[in-house]
Amino acid sequence: MSEKSRRIAVTGASGYVGTVLTRQLAEREDVCSILAIDVSEPSQRPSGKVSFVRQDVSEPFPGLFAEHEIDTVVHLAYELRQGRNREANRRVNVDGTRNTIEACRRGCVGRIVYLSSTSVYGAHPDNPQALSEEMPVRPVAGFQYSEDKLASERLLDGYATATSGVAVCIIRCCPIMGANADNFIASAFAKPFLVAVSGANPPIQLIHEDDMVECLTLATMGNAEGLYNLAGSGPIDWIEMAATHGRRVVSLPAWLLYPLTQLTWSLRLQSDSPAMGLDMIRYPWSASTEKIEREMGFRPRYSSKDAWDAYVERR
Repeated sequence: MSEKSRRIAVTGASGYVGTVLTRQLAEREDVCSILAIDVSEPSQRPSGKVSFVRQDVSEPFPGLFAEHEIDTVVHLAYELRQGRNREANRRVNVDGTRNTIEACRRGCVGRIVYLSSTSVYGAHPDNPQALSEEMPVRPVAGFQYSEDKLASERLLDGYATATSGVAVCIIRCCPIMGANADNFIASAFAKPFLVAVSGANPPIQLIHEDDMVECLTLATMGNAEGLYNLAGSGPIDWIEMAATHGRRVVSLPAWLLYPLTQLTWSLRLQSDSPAMGLDMIRYPWSASTEKIEREMGFRPRYSSKDAWDAYVERR
C-alpha cells in the first residue's frame, strides 16, 4: 500500500451520488479505506475497504474523523427537497456542514470536497448567458436548496481561510440526471403533465451522473482548490424535455401560475415547491464551465441532452 493512499470519508454515502462515488473510489489502488457515513445503511458495500457508520450529520460527531485517521472528506449529506419545516432542513444542510467542519478540524483533515449547486447564482431575468464563478450569487429568495448550499459554501470558505494546511474544493453542479436520477426534476416528470410560465422556456443545464461521479473523483483525489462550475455541454429546454418524455405541458401566465402554485403548496395539494420555485423554469441560470476545463482539465463526456435521454430511456 502506497504511503500516499487516501483515507476518505463520504457523508451522505448511501444517497444517489454517494453510492456510486463510494463504489468508484473503492476500486482505486490509491485509496486504502473509505468511511461511509449516513443515516441509512447502504444497500451494498462494494469492497472490504468500506466501513459504515450510522450518523446523522445534524448531530455533532467531532471525534469520528480523528478516530479513523481520515485525510480527505467528501461532504454530500443534504436534504434535497423543499421542506415545510425550514429549521429541520437547515439543521441537516447547514448545521450538518458545520458539524462536518468541526470533525475535520478535530481530525486534522487536509482536504474537503463539497458538492454545491449552480442554483446559488439564482434564476433571474438579468442573468448573463453564462455565469462564471466570479459573478455574484443571488439564490432565489425562499428557495431552501440554494440558500442552504450558499450558507454551507460560506462556512467552508471561512474555515479554509482561517485554517492553514486545509484545501477546500467546492463543485457547483447543475442538476444531475441519468438512469438513476432522483431529484426535483425527476419528481416533476413523474406527473402526468407539467406546468410552464407562458412565454418562458429558458435553457437548462444537466450533467450525466457518470460525469458527475468522474468529476467528484477527480476533485477528491486531486489538489484543486476553490470554486468550480460543472455542467454538461449544450443545454436543453423545458419544452424539449417534456416532449422527449411524452409529457403534456400546460402553460399559464405568470400572474395566474404563481398564486395558484403558492395556494396549492399552502393547502398541501402539492409538495414540490412554493411559487418561487417557478423562477427556475422561467429565468436563465446557466453556468460557464471554462474554469473547470482549464484548471482541472475536466470535460464531460455527455451533453445535457444525453443526460436527459439516459433518464428517459430508463423510464
